[in-house]
Amino acid sequence: MESFLFQATVYLVAAVVAVPLASRLGLGSVLGYLMAGIVIGPVLGLVGTETESLQHFAEFGVVMMLFIIGLELEPKSLWKMRHKLLGLGGAQVVVTMGLIAGGSYALGQPVTVALAIGMIFALSSTAIVLQTLSEKGLMQTGGGRSSFSVLLTQDIAVIPMLALLPLLAVPGLHADFSDEPDEHGGVGSEAVIDTVAEDHAEAAMSLVEGLPGWGVTLMTLGAVAGIILMGVFATRPVFRFVHRAKLRELYTALALLIVIGIAFVMTLVGLSPALGTFLAGVVLANSEFRHELESDIEPFKGLLLGLFFITVGAGIAFGIFFEAPGTILGLTLAVMLIKGLVLYLLSLIFKMKGRDRWLFTLGLAQAGEFGFVLVSFSLQTNVLPPELGETLLLIVALSMLLTPLFFIAYEQISKRLTDTAEEDRPADTIDEQNPIIIAGIGRFGQVVNRMLQLAGLRTTVLDHDLDTIQLMRKFGFKSFFGDPSRPELLHAAGLQTARVLVVAMDDDEAATALVEYARRVRPDLHIVARARDRIHVYELYRAGADDIVRELFDSSLRAGRYVLENMGLSEYEASEMEKAFFKIDRGALRDLAQLWRPGVPVVQNEEYIARAKALNEELETALVNRYDTRRTRVEDDDED
Repeated sequence: MESFLFQATVYLVAAVVAVPLASRLGLGSVLGYLMAGIVIGPVLGLVGTETESLQHFAEFGVVMMLFIIGLELEPKSLWKMRHKLLGLGGAQVVVTMGLIAGGSYALGQPVTVALAIGMIFALSSTAIVLQTLSEKGLMQTGGGRSSFSVLLTQDIAVIPMLALLPLLAVPGLHADFSDEPDEHGGVGSEAVIDTVAEDHAEAAMSLVEGLPGWGVTLMTLGAVAGIILMGVFATRPVFRFVHRAKLRELYTALALLIVIGIAFVMTLVGLSPALGTFLAGVVLANSEFRHELESDIEPFKGLLLGLFFITVGAGIAFGIFFEAPGTILGLTLAVMLIKGLVLYLLSLIFKMKGRDRWLFTLGLAQAGEFGFVLVSFSLQTNVLPPELGETLLLIVALSMLLTPLFFIAYEQISKRLTDTAEEDRPADTIDEQNPIIIAGIGRFGQVVNRMLQLAGLRTTVLDHDLDTIQLMRKFGFKSFFGDPSRPELLHAAGLQTARVLVVAMDDDEAATALVEYARRVRPDLHIVARARDRIHVYELYRAGADDIVRELFDSSLRAGRYVLENMGLSEYEASEMEKAFFKIDRGALRDLAQLWRPGVPVVQNEEYIARAKALNEELETALVNRYDTRRTRVEDDDED
């Protein structure tokens, strides 16, 4: 027990110290976890052989992550991805495997070993890539969605790979090896063999063992169909049953039961647990319990993924690395270069844009956690010699260690790039000028545009997102492609004669610059601008905007009014309270705008903070007085 508590303390301290430091330095949490593992493992030697067992346990974080991702995907969205899953993902696996296998054969490896190496390095790290994409907000980009498609295809490809590896076996390859720690102070490949053997012994329960091919197929399809049917028909009554207990922890237990139970069923029929839980997540994506499941699973997913990354760092055999650092690093970079070239060529074939192309290429160039599984299984089935297995494990770990640096490189590249489609395509020729110009036609600008057109007013719409422009045209809304912040495009749209300019752009800096330019050129122009937050309001106010709308403020007011109505106020009283709050908050905002200083954080602006406190007290006093007036009026009415 003391040893367990010590190890748990070491892992938790490493995570709590290293990850905030890495995030503060802009390196991301994944690199922080990896570096924490290196410090407590190879550097300080605080952890040892238990990292192997912990890694198998921590890989369950990948299973939970795919379940959560599935919850965010509707079945129709998955169906739309079928071309990328089969085409993009399938091509990446096959081509990468062929090239790396060919390179291994050219370096003198037997054909069977070369094929195994090709399979191992054809896979990328689902854990690192998806965690980093989510952390950096890149999951919904074109490159992020393409990366996810390839990762999902790779997870599916693990199944036939595990089936093919035993066919490549060389009998008697490991007869002379034992399971003692190796000379480098880590666990040798022979120990990995025994670990995998033990894992397979523990997992001896199987529903498909000994069945003919058609029986395996039917059992597999039955398991998948059962998961789908349970998700559709059984989830609601089960949640209702648990709800009657009125115990919060039972919701967490149910969420864990769903994930663990599905993972277990998948292992019984020889499928990937991650694939099964992803499928279950997709089935439950339209369920009213989706957010409940996601919030219950999220903490476990984060902790297990963090533990997995730490074990990867702690398990790096630097003893082997320092024996031949040039060779090991060269092989690692060669693998990543081959994968990167394949990914880049596929991005060209599938016509990805500039930023998406580099995200796709740099994000998936590493080997992945399933590489550990395939290496271990290859050792256990006599496909790889132990010395080569140790080297391959080290290359996999090093490539994963380099991946966060590749994402940092992507961020630097993306700052210097514009999307290819937008870069190559010239701005549209604007053939009309209207009294209203709308710069930016995202969700905010679309509502404004539709309302104005409903009133019979004509608008000139500008946006630099080609996909959005094309979508608007499909629905019959005329719009022009081009950067609204470019002066020549604004003048072509009729800036000199327009009566109103609506600035609805997502880019805060570009929106502020546009307002400043328009005000300088047309002092008499009325400018309505969208603001992201209070600070952006102050920036737009100084730039010269007449009316500034915080993008979530009005919707928040409506939500507050609905709450007031459901707490006993009449519709009229709730509406009056809403108007009063709007008037007071607007006045306070204008007051604080005079004290705001560009480049000075508001927490360091003492004058601003003092005035904000005073205004907040005034707001509370005014609202309380209104409430007291209402209550007095109600009491007088009751007496009458």
